[in-house]
Amino acid sequence: RLFTKVWGEGKPVVLIHGWPLTADTWDSVALALANDGYKAISYDRRGFGRSDQPWNGYNYDTLSDDLADIMKATGATQDATIIGFSMGGGEVARYMTRHAGKGLIKAGLISSIVPYMLKTDDNPNGVKEDVLNEMVKGMKTDRAAFMKDFLKDFYGVKKAKNPVSDAYLQRSWNMCMMAGLRPTLACAEAFAYTDFRDELQAFEVPTLVIHGTADETVPIDATGRPAADGIKHAKFIEYDGAPHGLFATHKEQFIKDIRGFVAQDV
Repeated sequence: RLFTKVWGEGKPVVLIHGWPLTADTWDSVALALANDGYKAISYDRRGFGRSDQPWNGYNYDTLSDDLADIMKATGATQDATIIGFSMGGGEVARYMTRHAGKGLIKAGLISSIVPYMLKTDDNPNGVKEDVLNEMVKGMKTDRAAFMKDFLKDFYGVKKAKNPVSDAYLQRSWNMCMMAGLRPTLACAEAFAYTDFRDELQAFEVPTLVIHGTADETVPIDATGRPAADGIKHAKFIEYDGAPHGLFATHKEQFIKDIRGFVAQDV
């Protein structure tokens, strides 16, 4: 069972949250889109938030199948836009290949892990595997404490010009701790090691790419910039000085950019 929220009526816009949060991170955007006359659909990924926590399925094939099921169940089968934040960008990419982008007219990648996060010889701007291993170790040792520190970098608390409040950090931490340990670890492995570089050519629809230049969680040079270069119908917007969680730190600009993109004629 996947917890799903459907707000408004009109052309569907499916909003896919990041790791290890919930659909609630999209609430402000969903409300704005619903008020604009769209059907805003958001859901908690399997293993996270209010959705079930099965043992298996934390790979992008299954997660893109979950997305397809959500779209079918909510009537988002034509004239649909799907937008993924961070890990959610992977579901967007895999939907393009595994489900041939069925029913889509637009897509969005926000602070996304696409095309490839891991640092390798042919991906020198990625994240070192040692960093990912330390994340796993931290989560296994004391996940609650790890998430407290992780969120400070996520929102650029020490460096951002518009840092989020302590209350917002607490709210985000609460979301993180709703996830199961198994899904949290398995999805971290999925977004860290899945290579989407060969899937960029499958984006056949106008695609909005937004990424912060100060993103320390998902570096822009490994993800946002090469994604924009590799997607032929991409519109790329860099947020100067923005951290990973720019939906919160640059909320007004972010909502404006999403609304404008969704409203553009295809």
